[in-house]
Amino acid sequence: MNESFDLSTTECEELLRAGLVGRVAACTPNGPHIIPVNYSVVDDAIVLRTTPYSLLGSQASGTVLALEVDQFDYEYRRGWSVVARGRAKVVVDAAELEHIRETWNPSAWAAGGRTLYLRLRWTELTGRRLGQGWDPMSTLPVHRSV
Repeated sequence: MNESFDLSTTECEELLRAGLVGRVAACTPNGPHIIPVNYSVVDDAIVLRTTPYSLLGSQASGTVLALEVDQFDYEYRRGWSVVARGRAKVVVDAAELEHIRETWNPSAWAAGGRTLYLRLRWTELTGRRLGQGWDPMSTLPVHRSV
């Protein structure tokens, strides 16, 4: 059985910045929801694109969200997980929107227009790695660096 190790804030941020897909946890009047999302990290914030009429678009602004990214190796029973928590805000400033688009515009995999940008500045960043003797960054199937 593998031991669990806490990741440093630096390791968490490196894995978060390298990723493309995660899951957002949001509390709504109808209870908690987990939403798969494509995301980017621009400067010190996670950026999501959604529609104004989606659950995130209609209920997430001003609320605290959690974004979780992870990877697992079933053969060796090891993996890692990083969770970023922070308050979501709709991005409306034209200069900030242009900066996001020039730096790393999050690209949705699902069809449909995603015109609403949400920014999540993390106030908490935590992570764990299961198993020792391996580097999570070296085993990423996709590695995004900006």
